[in-house]
Amino acid sequence: MIHRPLRAALIAATALLATLGVAAPALAAAETPYFADQVAAGKLPPVDQRLPAEPRLVTFDDDGAQQGKPGGDLATMMSRAKDVRIIFAYSYARLMTYTTDLTLEPDILQSVESDGDQVFTLHLRPGHRWSDGSPFTAEDFRYWWEDVILDPAVPPDGPPPEMLVNGEGPVFEVIDETTVRYSWKAKNPMFLPGLASARPLEIFGPSEYLKKFHVKYAEAAQLKERVKAAGQKTWAHLHNRMDNAYDNDNPDMPTLQPWVNTTAAPAERFVFVRNPYYHRIDPAGNQLPYIDRLLVQIADGKIIPAKAGAGEADLQARYIRFDNYTFLKQAAKRNDYKVDLWKTGYGSHLALFPNLNTTDPVWHEVFRDVRFRRALSIGIDRDEINEVIYYGLARASNNTVLPRSPLYKPEYQNAWTQYDVKRANQLLDEMGLTKRGSENIRLLPDGRPMELIVETSGESTEEVDVLELIADSWRKIGVKLFTKPSQLEVLRNRIYAGQTLMSIGKGVDNGIPTADMAPTEFVPIDQNQYEWPKWGQYFQTGGTSGEKPDMEQPKRLMELMAAWRNASGTAARAEVWHEILAIHADQVFTIGLINGTLQPVVVRNTLRNVPDEGIYNWDPGAHFGIYRPDTFWFAKAGDQTQQANRD
Repeated sequence: MIHRPLRAALIAATALLATLGVAAPALAAAETPYFADQVAAGKLPPVDQRLPAEPRLVTFDDDGAQQGKPGGDLATMMSRAKDVRIIFAYSYARLMTYTTDLTLEPDILQSVESDGDQVFTLHLRPGHRWSDGSPFTAEDFRYWWEDVILDPAVPPDGPPPEMLVNGEGPVFEVIDETTVRYSWKAKNPMFLPGLASARPLEIFGPSEYLKKFHVKYAEAAQLKERVKAAGQKTWAHLHNRMDNAYDNDNPDMPTLQPWVNTTAAPAERFVFVRNPYYHRIDPAGNQLPYIDRLLVQIADGKIIPAKAGAGEADLQARYIRFDNYTFLKQAAKRNDYKVDLWKTGYGSHLALFPNLNTTDPVWHEVFRDVRFRRALSIGIDRDEINEVIYYGLARASNNTVLPRSPLYKPEYQNAWTQYDVKRANQLLDEMGLTKRGSENIRLLPDGRPMELIVETSGESTEEVDVLELIADSWRKIGVKLFTKPSQLEVLRNRIYAGQTLMSIGKGVDNGIPTADMAPTEFVPIDQNQYEWPKWGQYFQTGGTSGEKPDMEQPKRLMELMAAWRNASGTAARAEVWHEILAIHADQVFTIGLINGTLQPVVVRNTLRNVPDEGIYNWDPGAHFGIYRPDTFWFAKAGDQTQQANRD
């Protein structure tokens, strides 16, 4: 054990040498109590042999967190077995990660070199190992690129979109055992951010493990038997089933994340245990994570708020809504937890999505007239929604970037959001929609009443409550709203097929982008964008499915996406972003309602390093991930530090 003053000096020296680009001396690591018996029995090597030669040193100097102590189990809840994949997001070990101020830095990688956003050289940490002890090397990248991504037998066929530039993938090279390189003919600024995503771009896999399921490496008879035993059609289907790192559904698959799933589905409780070969340490030499086990209980999502209020979770935000806050706050003291309120990162907490690709020919033309979309937007009393549903704590807004984003401008947030029944009626009259039927409802050009069906996923009464208020407002402009709930997968398929008129859901995931983040959510390149699903499908399939954009402004957005890719530097990318955001504010492709809503976060009173104030955002952020859950730790009840933090 290193004496504390000496350890502090070593840490300072390590930071200085890293700044100068000089290899730093290794910091002596302390054996993790959880593994002590296994090490003593010879089942695991000592910690200094389990860590990379240069582990990532996590410090606590500037974020309000504090150095912790190993041990303890953390309980949380999910509503379905498949939702344990969210633990992969929460864990947030990535080749690259975002800091809390949204800058990128190496994590699993030791370092990265970028040459004009065209050539990326990735340096691994020598001695880094997978959770089963097998080496993590350049071979894991080569195998994934040559034998998975480029093997036409392994679905999905070909490189993911983030690895294509003008339809072409990169040239991949193995430089040495711990260095790989990806080179494109043109710039690919989406590459590094993709590696840091909540669901990251996959460019490597545990090759030693996966080769057992690949026809190129496995013994034929053994592979045939494995395929049969797993009930799969082919070796490729078996390989695809066994290599889903993000899904956390294969307990046998090695990982680089802080915790390893040990439970196969179906199950009512999933147990994740700490990874003995995890690559991060704290300033005292403790191998992270601090917490030994994550215990994920499966429960009906509708009762998770009640169970959290009863003290059955140490950390819970998923499945909890703002309208649960009062109940949770009242029960907090007697059940030994607190309830924090984090800001959310959606561009709009809820937004309406007119389907510009709807197959109804009349509504198709009506939706494409910007006057109609503007009229619907200013025909909504957002202040009423805020007061009635969100207790006045949110703010009226378009579906756009939030004030925390460096790209924010008030005009993006406020355009066409002021409640103005007179102006909305004028816009509809200008369109020629002047004829009215029963109940004073306007008539469509073909004589049908203007009855607008808004479809929901049926997962939240909040959406229905909001739509009821909107229905009251729209009646004043001659539009009758009907709500149609359905299951999420059914709803998505109807949207993709153009069978919906309008849907309601969360706005853009990333309302806090920087100029160096890709503006993909504002450009028609994904069928999951409910306002133009067929245009997104056309892009995703290279024109083999869907429809080619045929409106002037969406075509311009596609041009701007290409301009962003080719822009040199942050300032040039910001210019592109601002034109994209201005087009969206003016054209009202989606109708944002409110943002700035608050997310209740239930935290056990003894759980440390969970921020009192945070941003609950999917990407970037991975909900808890950006705040490094591997550094969360439990203090003992009555701990003086604990009391000081809570008072």
